[in-house]
Amino acid sequence: MTAQILSGKEVAAAVRAEVAQRVAALSERGVGVGLATVLVGDDPASQIYVRSKHKAAEAAGMASFDHHLPDDATQEDVASLVARLNEDPAIDGYIVQLPLPDHLDPQPVLDLMDPAKDADGLHPVNLGRLMLGRDAIRPATPSGIMRILGYYGIGTAGAFVVVVGRSFLVGRPLAVMLGLKGTDATVVLAHSRTPDLIELTAKADILVAAVGVPGIITRRHVKPGATVIDVGTNRTEAGLVGDVAFDEVSQVAGAITPVPGGVGPMTIASLLANTVQAAEVRAGG
Repeated sequence: MTAQILSGKEVAAAVRAEVAQRVAALSERGVGVGLATVLVGDDPASQIYVRSKHKAAEAAGMASFDHHLPDDATQEDVASLVARLNEDPAIDGYIVQLPLPDHLDPQPVLDLMDPAKDADGLHPVNLGRLMLGRDAIRPATPSGIMRILGYYGIGTAGAFVVVVGRSFLVGRPLAVMLGLKGTDATVVLAHSRTPDLIELTAKADILVAAVGVPGIITRRHVKPGATVIDVGTNRTEAGLVGDVAFDEVSQVAGAITPVPGGVGPMTIASLLANTVQAAEVRAGG
């Protein structure tokens, strides 16, 4: 058996087209949509990612604002910039690109953001509303995963899902989203200290790998016919690889996301969707 490839590029193209239509509708009402990024330092991977965000925003008809601080920027420098973005009426959504340089603490920065402009959906208010099942801007990468599942008609109601990885960026919010009423999956959140991981994951109808360890999920971890979502983006000498040993797992799984071209494009698409959602709320619907 060879798995169906779940192309994030294809789903992202559909989302970006929808976002462009919504931006155009706001423009007809005289409302612009603005997305800003904050990049601290010169991390090459972050620079590439930020450029991709601006390119996608501009293609969707959004105004794009790039704020780049030096590697030696202080906590106060970043906080001051965040405060300015909170007050800037031209900006509907913005992100602080993570990771920050080691001398900076990201959590106080995220706490300072206006939740209504939190395009990544990582502010404590937005995460708290997610926990309560209330409307809110939702984390971009988990939202992208949910869109992939929906686009390809992969049912979640009654499915047994194992999410491997418990970061607040992906694992924890995704587990909540999958278990909400209306999605109705039964979810186990596993991690590096989970005993008998293979025994657990081999029961999953949907297996999500978000650990950051190249190839940690092998065919032994996968139930035949399961859907495997690979969130890993690990840079190696061989290039960009995921957390899933793709060649062997694709012979067992029923469907699988590739790396690159799977979840990655959906993160940016979801970021754009969150920004236009924020603009629509600001404009009164």
